[in-house]
Amino acid sequence: MLVLSRKQFEGIQIGPDIRIKIVKVDRNQVRIGIEAPHDVMIIRDELVNDPEAHEARTAWEQSEPNG
Repeated sequence: MLVLSRKQFEGIQIGPDIRIKIVKVDRNQVRIGIEAPHDVMIIRDELVNDPEAHEARTAWEQSEPNG
């Protein structure tokens, strides 16, 4: 795992197509913005094994042209 420190409005580039930006830092909460191609699914960790979220992911994958 790579761990980086970033300040508000700073960002991280992942490959040529994905950019993460720190939008707001407030006490113990950080808001991030993610710019990625539409074919990249972005999901919160706590939803990865959630049965309801699984149904939504399946529907999303089937709606994608390459899915």
